[in-house]
Amino acid sequence: MIRAMIVDDDALVRLGLADLLDSDPAIELVAQAADGLQAIEQAGAHRIDVALVDVRMPRMDGITATARLRTLPHPPKVITLTTFDLDQYVYDALGAGADGFLLKDTDPAEILRAVHLVAAGSAMLHPTAARRLIDRYHATTRPQAVQAQARIDRLTPRERDVLALLARGETNAEIAARLSMRESTVKAHVSRILTALDVSNRVQAALVARDADLTT
Repeated sequence: MIRAMIVDDDALVRLGLADLLDSDPAIELVAQAADGLQAIEQAGAHRIDVALVDVRMPRMDGITATARLRTLPHPPKVITLTTFDLDQYVYDALGAGADGFLLKDTDPAEILRAVHLVAAGSAMLHPTAARRLIDRYHATTRPQAVQAQARIDRLTPRERDVLALLARGETNAEIAARLSMRESTVKAHVSRILTALDVSNRVQAALVARDADLTT
């Protein structure tokens, strides 16, 4: 069972998302919050697997809340869910540790899919956000590429193989099948990769891989 939390200052949005999550028997809605401060409190009182977090909220915005949530002893995965399709929101959310970025007009079935994917350790980006990241990759300056390559050099050849597939969006199970490894071994490699690259999640690791041109 995936334990979820909704964080949004709009009561109607919370109600709609609650109805959506309740329609999935594999998801249990255990907490709701109207701003980032309440989200921190709720995450401390409940074990949360995935939090759907709005960006613009009073008292504490969603970007700040995401960064704070990721520092908790048992940090939830975070999907940023916003009305506003702005480049800086995408970069700031991922930089704060979000595992997904979706717009609120995303198809309900895709929102549920995102919750499952993120809970399983994968990432989920709205197509527009993904396009922005690709554009950012193509605009990467040489110094950024050099810095990314220096971080990649910390990895073993096998870890680079895992990272290259991770950066293409493949799940642990898919990576295990491609590399003829056990899924538990892939998880161990991913944990080591995140530590070596000094990143907090798979999305950030994928950005390092793309900056270093590892995915081509």
